[in-house]
Amino acid sequence: MGEVAAQLNLLSSEEADLLHYSDANLKSPLSPLFLHIDIESSSSAATTTPPPPDDEQLNPNLKDSWLPITESRKGNPYYAAFHILNSNIGFQALSLPLPFLTLGWAWGSICLTVAFVWQLYTIILLLLLHESLPGIRYSRYLFLAMAAFGKRMGKVAALFPVIYLSGGTCVLLIITGGGTLQQLFNTLCTQDTSLTALHCFFLFTCIAILIAQLPNLNSMAAVSLIGAVVAISYCLLFWVLSVHKGRPTPLSYSPSSAHSNPFPILNAIANIVFAFRGHNLLLEIQGTLPSSPEKPSNRLMLKGVSIAYVIIAMCVFPLAIVGFWAYGNQANGGLLAAFPKFHRHQVTKFSMGFLYLLIIIHCLSSFQIYAMPVFDNLELRYTSLKKKKCPRWLRTCLRLLFGGLTFFIAVAFPFLPKLSGLLGGMTLVPLTYAYPCFMWVAIKKPRKGGWVWCFNVGLGCFGMLLAALLVAAAISSLPHNPFHANFFKP
Repeated sequence: MGEVAAQLNLLSSEEADLLHYSDANLKSPLSPLFLHIDIESSSSAATTTPPPPDDEQLNPNLKDSWLPITESRKGNPYYAAFHILNSNIGFQALSLPLPFLTLGWAWGSICLTVAFVWQLYTIILLLLLHESLPGIRYSRYLFLAMAAFGKRMGKVAALFPVIYLSGGTCVLLIITGGGTLQQLFNTLCTQDTSLTALHCFFLFTCIAILIAQLPNLNSMAAVSLIGAVVAISYCLLFWVLSVHKGRPTPLSYSPSSAHSNPFPILNAIANIVFAFRGHNLLLEIQGTLPSSPEKPSNRLMLKGVSIAYVIIAMCVFPLAIVGFWAYGNQANGGLLAAFPKFHRHQVTKFSMGFLYLLIIIHCLSSFQIYAMPVFDNLELRYTSLKKKKCPRWLRTCLRLLFGGLTFFIAVAFPFLPKLSGLLGGMTLVPLTYAYPCFMWVAIKKPRKGGWVWCFNVGLGCFGMLLAALLVAAAISSLPHNPFHANFFKP
């Protein structure tokens, strides 16, 4: 403990502020409903000499070992790659041919490449910021945002995006997985079945919460491996079978929208940028890796990211380009709708059912990793109050409660996927494409006016502008693409 205290005395005031939001001093950052907030103002905290930290505050491993994200730091680059593949590749990639209907071959390919490189750059920034100072780790996106922007501004900027991209994604996975489960039963059953969407949502949620009883994120490596394998499999099968079965006729590859109207173009760009996700989980995944001064976790994480993104590129680019070549202007609804529409008679019902089964398994596995930050926050509330580890029975009850809540929201608002453009522009785009650049500047403090500073500030500002434009485009498209708000009628 003496060595740690001596290191703390050598920290500057800015470094001490960074330490306050790191894993070494886990405090609940959310509202009182979930987590405790220190009500002292930042100004008084800055002028008051803090009391000497006790042993519990000095030892980051004590509270880390209580929480499901950092309970086990025995991961490796391959486990990290499994988690990244499971969280990043998803059913949304099957919609990548759609933007080409509006953008055409050239601009569609350019936008897809730019989005891929941009989000890969911000991932590298995040994995480097995970250990901004030697021995200080940020294993939660919200904590890093609070360290970079300040407690209040960090919560204002990142709280809603982090909540939506964790809990909200679980709701969307229930809707998508439950809907695909219903399609599976309708495909395999020759007779009329009384199985409704409500039954499928409930069955999907029960299976998901049963799997969610695994204790921590590192223990879910096998689940993520299964999710990664099935996601790669159905991405490969959809474009390979589309080519093998032949193209429908007639086809057209001409852009379907006039370039004088910017909103369809922006909505097409939105479909591309939404295809890349999982940044809100990257720090959590890196938190499962071991770290030492000789071998920091960012080296291991960089290896895992490299493995994962080579595979991701091999999935998304063929899906987009070959998928558009195979269906052209007939790709409305994406490959998940176009393939059964044109080729159902060319494949057996068991082959079609197998594709649906792969999507369901991937939704179940993705649910686990997206739910983990929520489980972590709920248990952090308990450990902050009780100063001890959450007991097993309470952990099970919290996860059952979360499953029930997400099921209720999915049933109450089954039209949420129709609002994904609006909500994604408000949450995924800033958190993925803008905030990492600003956090890098705030924490690393490159020379103001230098090319590193200008590049990151400019890229971050462009990301925020893109988010605002995509939100405006989503709002403008609502009157032209109305949907039925079928509350409690999935």
